[in-house]
Amino acid sequence: MAGLASLVLADARFPGGGHVHSGGLEEAAERGLVTDVASLHAFLRGRLRTAGRVAACAAAAAAHPAGRERLAALDAALDARTPSLAQREASRVQGKAALRAARAAWPSPELDTLVAVDRRPHHPLLVGVVVGVAGESPSAAARCVGYLAVSGPASAAVRLLGLDPFAVNAALVALDDDLAVVVDEAAALAAGDPADLPAPGAPVLDLMAESHVHHHRERVRLFAS
Repeated sequence: MAGLASLVLADARFPGGGHVHSGGLEEAAERGLVTDVASLHAFLRGRLRTAGRVAACAAAAAAHPAGRERLAALDAALDARTPSLAQREASRVQGKAALRAARAAWPSPELDTLVAVDRRPHHPLLVGVVVGVAGESPSAAARCVGYLAVSGPASAAVRLLGLDPFAVNAALVALDDDLAVVVDEAAALAAGDPADLPAPGAPVLDLMAESHVHHHRERVRLFAS
């Protein structure tokens, strides 16, 4: 069933605080790893296939009725698949920031259950629960979260590097096939055991997330993560 929730949650204007997070792009740019549209595309593709894949699969599971019955297990599974403390914190900060808007628009007992697990819910789980209670599919939740995993860094690249926004948008659209693969996998796993969610490693993203937190203490950065 098509619905509005996944579109609203993926909109950059949704009041959830996502605009202050670059998904590691700020640190990558600072280190000279992303300097142009080609290197940005490579960064986005790598992020989608690792951290984005984990988040999308978790969101799909939370959107499925079976997953909404075991949110504590999904929370623990997502923690275990996010070895960087900085990345776990970024996820929970965004989840808490989006919670007020989500409760106002989609009040539900399922959101209360999610908050009972942790008052700062992981952002992918929050999105999944909202999309599910709004009557949309696990695929819709996965597509929303997978898109957010790359659209945030893409937007940050325009601000940080002054890249051509039209070229950046084209690089984002070029990830359509990669996103479809992630969404298909997430939908296939949505009803399964949380322990079976994928766990691809992304050590460079993890290390850059920790480094960003360290540097953020030393001097002001544009983005929180």
